[in-house]
Amino acid sequence: MASKPTRSQLAAMVDHTLLKPEATEADVAALVAEAAELGVYAVCVSPSMVPVAVRAGGPPVASVAGFPSGKHLSAVKAHEAGQAVAAGAAEVDMVIDIGAALAGDLEAVRADIAAVRAAAPDAVLKVIVESAVLLSGTDESTLVQVCRAAEDAGADFVKTSTGFHPAGGASVRAVAVMSQTVGGRLGVKASGGIRTAAAAVAMLDAGATRLGLSGTRAVLDELG
Repeated sequence: MASKPTRSQLAAMVDHTLLKPEATEADVAALVAEAAELGVYAVCVSPSMVPVAVRAGGPPVASVAGFPSGKHLSAVKAHEAGQAVAAGAAEVDMVIDIGAALAGDLEAVRADIAAVRAAAPDAVLKVIVESAVLLSGTDESTLVQVCRAAEDAGADFVKTSTGFHPAGGASVRAVAVMSQTVGGRLGVKASGGIRTAAAAVAMLDAGATRLGLSGTRAVLDELG
């Protein structure tokens, strides 16, 4: 962004997220209420919690598939995505098979994404590439190739991270590489470890068009 966003501008780019395994229905209902108060773009919850979030009203609901490892069978990811959409999710954030990407099997990565795309044709599909794993030293080629595979398979966004991998979450470098690769044709979601307004703005400046935040209120409060 050319200038620092206002609180409402930043909020409108946020997926307010709760994907902790210990989350209860009451936690999800509270998340949705807070999301409505904060004016965020969407809430992102686990597949089993989609009906809870939908019943609570508020912003559009996003969910996840193959989360967080990405090692699920493609058919399982596709079924999970289809079930989430049937329950009312408007968006699906799927995790690729990171090992296939590292091994250079881009066709497997593309086919995995395409299976989920086919199962949820009308949903916004975000593809989590676990960028901290794919970026090795100065080599950006794997991350670039995976982003291209996601575009080829019909994704709407590429997304940095689950936030659960020990390699880390979003980085300005990864967002910049991803943004340059998809060239505005796809959105770029930065997610994982973004806990300050300065970090959020840095991601936007690098090319992110959506942010995944769990501590959304604290980030927005820093903007006044």
